[in-house]
Amino acid sequence: MTEDIKSPQFPESIFEGTLSSWLKKEGDEIKQDEVLAEIETDKVVIEVTAPSDGVMEKILIEEGSTIKSSEVIGRYKKGKSDPSSPAKPESTQKETEKAEMKVQEKPKKDKTTTEKVETKKSAKEKGFRMGPAAKKLLNEEDIDLADVETSSKRNVVTKKDILEAASKKPEQKESPDTVVDENNTKRVPMTRLRSVVAKRLLESQFSTASLTTFNEVDLYEVKKLREKYRDSFEQKFGVKLGFMGMFLKASSLALQDMPIVNASIDGNDIVYHGSQDIGVAVSTEKGLVVPVVRNVQELSLAEIETAIRDYSIKARDGKIEMSDITGGTFTVSNGGVFGSLLSTPILNPPQSAILGMHKIQERPMVVNGNIEVRPMMYLALTYDHRLLDGKDAVSFLVKIKETLESPESMILGV
Repeated sequence: MTEDIKSPQFPESIFEGTLSSWLKKEGDEIKQDEVLAEIETDKVVIEVTAPSDGVMEKILIEEGSTIKSSEVIGRYKKGKSDPSSPAKPESTQKETEKAEMKVQEKPKKDKTTTEKVETKKSAKEKGFRMGPAAKKLLNEEDIDLADVETSSKRNVVTKKDILEAASKKPEQKESPDTVVDENNTKRVPMTRLRSVVAKRLLESQFSTASLTTFNEVDLYEVKKLREKYRDSFEQKFGVKLGFMGMFLKASSLALQDMPIVNASIDGNDIVYHGSQDIGVAVSTEKGLVVPVVRNVQELSLAEIETAIRDYSIKARDGKIEMSDITGGTFTVSNGGVFGSLLSTPILNPPQSAILGMHKIQERPMVVNGNIEVRPMMYLALTYDHRLLDGKDAVSFLVKIKETLESPESMILGV
C-alpha cells in the first residue's frame, strides 16, 4: 500500500523551510523512524522520519525547494521490499550511464562550474552532505569546506554553518545579488530569517488586539539577595544565580494567580493551559530564538537557571531543536541586556501575553519618605485585549512587582 511522506508539523514560529537533502533515493528500503530527509528552517534543522518500514517509491519535492508545514514531499510503499526485484530498474541504470558519459564529454565552461564540482567532491571526501541552497551559498561566499564546521548531528552542512564560517573571514565578499547605484545606495535581498520575522510580526499585529501596559520594579532586594548567595548558589548547583530565573519564577507565580494570562484563544474558545511553559527569548548570531522552559511552576530557582543556561548553550551552538521552541504559553523577553530602557514587545501568537524586561538603571526614588538611589527597571506587558482587560494586565504586573520587591516570598511560597 502506498503512503504519503509529509514534512512535520512546524511550530507556530516557523512558516516554511527548505528541503536541504534527501538521505534516501527512490527504490531504497527504509526502516521505521529512519531519517529520510532534512529540512532547513530559519531556526532549526528538522528531520523527516519514516512512519513505518517500506520502500521509497517517489520523491515529489526536490532538494532546495521551499516547503510548508505538513506538505507531502514523497511517497513510499509500505511493507518489505521484494528481494527478487533488482535494486535499480535497467532503464534507470542505462539513463544514469548515459548521463555520466555526457558529463565526462562536456568541457569545462568556466571557473564557477569548476568550483561547484570541486565543492561537491570535497564535501564527499569530508563526509558532509549539502542541499542546493547551501552549495550555492558556499560558492557565493568563496568558503573552503575545510573551514566549515557542521552543527548537524548527521553531517549536513546548512546555510547557517556557511555564514558562521564566512563571518570569521577577515574580508567578506558582497553577495552577487547586491545592487549599488550611482549614489552608493546599496540594495540587498532579505535573509530568510529576516523575511520570516517580518511576516511573523505583521501576522501578530493584524491577528491580535495588542495593547501594552507598563509598571516599574525596585530590584534592590533582588540584587541584595544575589550578592549574598551568588557564590554559594553556584557552588551548590553549578549554575549562576541570574535575574532571568527570578523573573521566570515570579511570572509563574503570577500566572498561577491569574490563569487568564496563561490562556489562549482558539476560534470561539478560551484554552486554559494547565502548566506554565514559559518561552525565553535568546539572541544568537543567526537571530532570535525562543526556547521554552517547561512546567516552570514545578521547578526550583536552580532548575530554572539550569534550563536557561542549557538552552543558551544549545542556541549558541546552533543545536536548538523544534521541540525546544514549541508549545509555549507565555514569553519573557529581556531587551535590557542590549541597553533598552523601555519598549513594547510584540505578541507571539497563539500566546496572549509577553513580558518585556529592560535595563536596570539607578534612579532617585522616594522610600519611606526619604529620597534614595534605587536600581529600577521598567516592565512592559503586551497582551491580547480580546482576552485580557486592562485590569487583568495591571494586576498581573503588580503581582510580579510585589514578588520581586519581596523575593523571599518566592522561597517561602507565600
